[in-house]
Amino acid sequence: MAFSSLKAMTETRDLKVGHYVGEFATPGIGKILAAAGCDFVFLDMEHSGFSFDTIRSTLRYLEAAGLPAMVRPPSRDYDHIARLCDVGAAGLAMPMVGSGEAAARIVDSMKYHPGGHCGIALQIAHDDYRPGGVQEKLAAANEKTTLVTLVETAEGAANADAIAAAPGVDALWIGHLDLSASLGIPGQFDHPDFVAATDSIRAACRKHGKSLGRLVGSVDEGVGMYDEGYDFICYSGDIWLLYQAVSQGVAGLRERCGR
Repeated sequence: MAFSSLKAMTETRDLKVGHYVGEFATPGIGKILAAAGCDFVFLDMEHSGFSFDTIRSTLRYLEAAGLPAMVRPPSRDYDHIARLCDVGAAGLAMPMVGSGEAAARIVDSMKYHPGGHCGIALQIAHDDYRPGGVQEKLAAANEKTTLVTLVETAEGAANADAIAAAPGVDALWIGHLDLSASLGIPGQFDHPDFVAATDSIRAACRKHGKSLGRLVGSVDEGVGMYDEGYDFICYSGDIWLLYQAVSQGVAGLRERCGR
């Protein structure tokens, strides 16, 4: 299914399949992932060496391929949020959101007047360098800017209902590794405490009509997540799939060649 924007994706519970990019921000990455059938890209600054300049260029590569992106900044600081919006990130995946109040502060940093207090710069990357009226530009930016809040702490899981209810939050995303660690059970995704936490997050999304996403490592895992109510399914990442393909090929060659 083709979606016009990341915002449009959050307005339906239909399946959206994407891919994590944290290493290979190359000029061809957008066309490659679009040809592979991706609906969106999760572009990560928190766990990569990507600079703002790298993100700015990569967003143009993805735009050329018609592929929406959500960018995870390295923090929830205002300067990171506003600067990513200025370089053209229509969607932000904000890390470690622990409360409705924290979500509201992020919205305030992302949105222009009257929806927030983001500093204004016009006819730059975020509005495609085009001229136009101030009021129209601010309204258009506020309409397209999309917020995905990562719930990845025990505090966030406990406050999932308030996060999902916060005006301006478009989707929630479970950071499963950090959430399990915050609960004191790192990597134990079948532990009753982890299951209860994710159940509460899913319930909050259903109650408030919000999309829910997470990263998966396999097709089977993704199908299971979709059946449980996740509609943003991020299938693996550039680093891990390259490793998997190359290691399997190298091992196969060595085995069959007897070396």
